[in-house]
Amino acid sequence: MTAEERPTTLLLLLQRQFAREWTIRRNGGLWVATTREHECTHAPTLIEEDVEAFVHQLVHPPSAIGNSGRPQEQVSETGFRAKVPQDGPLEG
Repeated sequence: MTAEERPTTLLLLLQRQFAREWTIRRNGGLWVATTREHECTHAPTLIEEDVEAFVHQLVHPPSAIGNSGRPQEQVSETGFRAKVPQDGPLEG
């Protein structure tokens, strides 16, 4: 296998292995994955130069930006924090 064939072979293997969870492609020297889940709790897109770091993130995706896993809070006019109801923000 030549050096030029390795990324293509790896791409095909990764696409096959992670087909249910991710759409995987190469863009220049970058490995790119986009989640297939619309309501994911992790980062929806992964971009890495290093294939080992990329595979690690495919298996253990990082958290989405702004998704701390804690209940949402909203600061009221009085400065107190209150949990946001499931229906939406507090009204006041």
